[in-house]
Amino acid sequence: MTTVLSRPAPARAARVRGFSHEQGFWAIALAFAATLAFSVVPTPLWALYQRHDGYSTIAVTVAFAAYAFGVIVSLFLAGHVSDWLGRRRVLLPAVLLEAVSATLFLTSTSLGVVIVARVLSGLGIGMITATATAHLSELHAAARPAAGRARGDLVATVANLGGFALGPITSGLLAQYVSAPLRTPYLVFLGLLLAAALAVSLVPETVTVRSRRYRPQRVNIPAEARPRYFAAAAGAFTSLSVLGLFTSLAPAFVAGTLHHPSRALAGAVASLVFGSGALAQVLLRRRATRDQLAAGLALVTLGLATLTAAVWAESLPAFLAGGVLAGAGAGALLKGAISTVVDLAPPAIRGEALAGLFLGGYLGLAIPVLGLGMLTQLVSAPVALLGFAAAIVTLAAAVSRPLLRA
Repeated sequence: MTTVLSRPAPARAARVRGFSHEQGFWAIALAFAATLAFSVVPTPLWALYQRHDGYSTIAVTVAFAAYAFGVIVSLFLAGHVSDWLGRRRVLLPAVLLEAVSATLFLTSTSLGVVIVARVLSGLGIGMITATATAHLSELHAAARPAAGRARGDLVATVANLGGFALGPITSGLLAQYVSAPLRTPYLVFLGLLLAAALAVSLVPETVTVRSRRYRPQRVNIPAEARPRYFAAAAGAFTSLSVLGLFTSLAPAFVAGTLHHPSRALAGAVASLVFGSGALAQVLLRRRATRDQLAAGLALVTLGLATLTAAVWAESLPAFLAGGVLAGAGAGALLKGAISTVVDLAPPAIRGEALAGLFLGGYLGLAIPVLGLGMLTQLVSAPVALLGFAAAIVTLAAAVSRPLLRA
């Protein structure tokens, strides 16, 4: 199977039938950011769910893990099908699935409904993540065939973390200062998601649609490239483990252990972490992939050490500093991992290879955070965070050699 880039339509045809490739590039970037922002809207709201509906800490962890479960299932079953079904045919229903999730959040705050909404959101994100990343690369190549790949890669990764940064700060501010804090953020994002779906419907397709027998996800990376590919997946696991901490239990650490219950602050902390990740990607965009990976591994290690010390010392400034360092490291590591896989994978299986990478990443989003949530039921929050940080730093050290191999 061969991925074929469609030819740019004439300007007049683009106005009548849809976007040009350049316009489509930015439309997909904005839709990508909007859907990822929606996926983390609950981050600063979990304490409100706990107070309003009596959620326990483990219930919050399960609701968060339900999202990661949806992503993992979707990546395994559907994250790769856009390579032959078409990018737009996968992205449009995925964005609409996010809108269905937002509608469910608006209907009820009961744990069962919230878990279903989180699963649906995860299913949509699993379809979107690899597909949008590949679509951006191809739209950029079609719009600017003489340019390199760096701009497309940068916009894809910044849209990823930029979206994650937008969601918590928006919902946190709405929860703090607007009425109906468990309804209004979802209503706002429902409007954004419907607008994103309309934009996606106007974007040019970039692959030749072919009939093909369906099979679940697998990755056909050349044998000689597999060690680096799996190391990149482990890097994504590490990166999203760190980011998952700040979209699940970190607000509880801020409100409980550090004694700062503001919902706006909880949203700002998560957004600060994701924003630092996006900034790191911008600052390191001209550096070699190996340098991005090395910086990411070092900053994740330093950030987690600072974060753990801050929780033990009950210091909010140190916690914020640790979050910035860890977020910057996660951003650099994720960008380096994506660039590594794009370099390794032939165009015909790029969506499939990226789906495999994000599958590894979202396992990192679910498993360590779920373990951390269970640990908090057995030991104090500082001890649980120490165990989490030690496990992630050990993994980072283990993958550094194959990941940094030239």
